Amino acid sequence: MSARRTSLLGALLAALGPVSMAIYTPAMPELVRAFGTTDAAIKLSLSVYFGGFAVTQLLSGPTSDAFGRRKATLGFLMIYLIGSLVAAFAPTVDWLLAGRLIQGIGASVGITVSRAIVRDQFTGAEASRILNMIGIMLAIGPAAGPTLGGLALTFFNWQAVFFLMVGFGLVSCIAVGLLMKETTIPDRALIRPSRLIGSYRTLIADPQVLLSALVLAGTVGALYAQATMLPFVLINRVGLTPGQFGLGMLMQSGFFFLGSVSLRVLAKRLGQNGALRTGLTLAGLGGTMIALSVHLVEPTFLSIMVPVAFCAFGMAFVIPDITTAGLQPHPRIAGSAAALLGFIQMGAGFLGGVAAALIGDPLLAFGTVIPLMNLMAILAYFGFLNVRKRRT
Repeated sequence: MSARRTSLLGALLAALGPVSMAIYTPAMPELVRAFGTTDAAIKLSLSVYFGGFAVTQLLSGPTSDAFGRRKATLGFLMIYLIGSLVAAFAPTVDWLLAGRLIQGIGASVGITVSRAIVRDQFTGAEASRILNMIGIMLAIGPAAGPTLGGLALTFFNWQAVFFLMVGFGLVSCIAVGLLMKETTIPDRALIRPSRLIGSYRTLIADPQVLLSALVLAGTVGALYAQATMLPFVLINRVGLTPGQFGLGMLMQSGFFFLGSVSLRVLAKRLGQNGALRTGLTLAGLGGTMIALSVHLVEPTFLSIMVPVAFCAFGMAFVIPDITTAGLQPHPRIAGSAAALLGFIQMGAGFLGGVAAALIGDPLLAFGTVIPLMNLMAILAYFGFLNVRKRRT
């Protein structure tokens, strides 16, 4: 496939997970009232989505290695559609949790295959440029997601949020069916338990892969973790309506988009290490601002979202090069490598959400968990530099 088609399909698939989260988050306080349940139960619905998404990537990646990217993608998209319908017609909160879990399982294919089809066809700086372009286009979906979710709640009810996800899943199925070409030579032996375990053992033993994954876990994982906290902070504590929350989240996605565009302009001048240093510096600054603002000032929209914007801008500089570095060493099992990166990244978001639930107060959790995750990314980057230096 051409670089342009790969970028478009990659962005559509990579957006599947974030859009399903972004559309959903404005509805979380409303779901507490609709089902007559607690904040903790609805937070759990996001956590089980993260859990299904993270764990199933370990299967969806190797499945795409074994049966081909196209077949695996269509199969998991069907699972996603089933989960969306279960959630839309959920009579109780238990059915809602089941639907969100099934959704997460189906959506897991998006991030793994979007990265694998890039690695199948491109390497080095060209792969980073395509991943950067995917990042630019990816910003549009999650940016519009909270707004669409908020508007759906304003004019309809909470079921409309899940019908939006059904529509997105159908569009993805049609695009993959019509536009995706097979980019790998399937090898069904790779799905055998012994080969599967061996592939992951190889990847985990490679410090370049593992440390790249930890950098992603501390930056992108923090973005997913804070999704369990921001709706309750901005709606319940700051006082925004669901519609205002959806519009307000454009600040996060807008700065990610701005960062992706800036990287495209500055990439050659900065080089790989320069882009990573710039991104992690901004993410670290954002994390520090989050900790200080939460503990020192009364929360307002700007005191919460300005630091988030710094983190989002920096994250755009981090993702392309560190992802390319993590996929580079093992091209034969690119699907499994992409799955491991995604698993650790999403697993960090899941654990961050669990930590937030244990802390209890969403504002305190936001000011504690997110800065610590940003710090983890910076420390992992120093380890990554040492590994690269030894290999060079």
